Amino acid sequence: AVVSTQSGHYGRGCNFYFLVSFALLQKEDMFRIALIAACFLLAVQGYHLDEELLQQPEGGGEIWAVLIAGSSNWFNYRHQSDVCHAYHLLTKKHGIPRRNVITFMVNDIAFNGENPNRGYIINALSGKDVYEGVMIDYMGIDVTPQNFLDVLLGKEMDVGSRKTLLSGPKDKVFVNFVDHGAPGVLGFPRDELYLADLTKVLDAMHSQQKYKQMLWYVEACFSGSMFNTLDPNMNITAHTAANESESSWACIWDDDIGVYLGDCWSLNWMNNTEQFFPNLVEETVEQQYLAVKNMTFESHTEIFGDLTLIYKEPISFFMGHNRKKTETEPLSPPARIYSYQSIATPDVMMYHLERKRGRSNNKKEADRLDQEIKYHTLTEGKVQEILDQISRQVTGSLAVSRYAQTITDPECNKGVLSAFFSQCYKMQTHPYITKYLYRLTNLCNGNSVKKIVDVVLDNCNRLKMLS
Repeated sequence: AVVSTQSGHYGRGCNFYFLVSFALLQKEDMFRIALIAACFLLAVQGYHLDEELLQQPEGGGEIWAVLIAGSSNWFNYRHQSDVCHAYHLLTKKHGIPRRNVITFMVNDIAFNGENPNRGYIINALSGKDVYEGVMIDYMGIDVTPQNFLDVLLGKEMDVGSRKTLLSGPKDKVFVNFVDHGAPGVLGFPRDELYLADLTKVLDAMHSQQKYKQMLWYVEACFSGSMFNTLDPNMNITAHTAANESESSWACIWDDDIGVYLGDCWSLNWMNNTEQFFPNLVEETVEQQYLAVKNMTFESHTEIFGDLTLIYKEPISFFMGHNRKKTETEPLSPPARIYSYQSIATPDVMMYHLERKRGRSNNKKEADRLDQEIKYHTLTEGKVQEILDQISRQVTGSLAVSRYAQTITDPECNKGVLSAFFSQCYKMQTHPYITKYLYRLTNLCNGNSVKKIVDVVLDNCNRLKMLS
């Protein structure tokens, strides 16, 4: 079962405090009834008494974390799997109080009709369930760019658990985002988060002293494009799975359930963290970046922003467990590098459909899958033709750029992509288009947004009439 409370949504199983409460309710003792009420309030607010005994960063501040799985649909299994894994690392293992961790996740994987292990999510072959105990603050239609940005700003929320980022000038903030991406944009289930909007919020957080230091870990294609112009004086460091011009990669295909279980870079940074546990104070942000860079073969990991102070801080300042290992604590298992059976993220959906078709013994289902595969194959070719046509019409040249350029006009980038997503194709339903969108976004370097948008709308409207 799934337990819901006003302050959030838990995976399978009831919280220990609820079990204690039901047992004690059989006693007619006012003291014990008061204890029940206190434990209940602690539970629904995400407090765990043992967590409160672990150390927080030096200087009197706290650690806050915001975790986002920005996708939906079964073939994107790995995004929610990565976030569930990260949640347990930060809370159960590293001791960050659950009240300080805010989680966004559509929550359509654990009990998905295609999941043969109902109620379970794994992040490794034959791995342990990472879904149980995860407190999801914002799920379903509440997983939106606006809600995410509002939470970062500490605004009062009227949806989900209503939990918001209450960090201040002494606190460390860790943000882990996992989903699809394209130049200057990150995906959410039904909408997009643009570089222009994220930049404004980061500026506001800095001016409002919403943090002392902030560390971003971003798993998405073209994720470097979201931070490669980040001001190094804002006390923010961003570690990305890919640079500004390439895809990130998925790892570990599980043929039993027909999905990729994780993303290569995300699995690598979490694996590296587990190798140092419980001695996280001995690895710096710089050292983890370099280690994970050497573990990640498929894409070029990058790091941006403050490469002086935060770069030299222990990862424990942002991920918890700020203490030395004791003699009684076991050593971590040998390091694993997740690079086998990998695939570029934009190609995951098609691979999933093709493997599903290969396993199907039902003629009706097989015919449907054949049609779906044919549609997406034709559409991928059509998208390239449209983008090339738009480029030629805007520039008046037959030459089409074949690599992504640095985004110099985030507002133009937002306007152009918004027009294409709303009138042509969405990257959530057609993820392979992210491989080609740089042909569109590059046009902002030297052309007006109005001119580009007019050409985009003209071509998209013509496509609709032909469909």
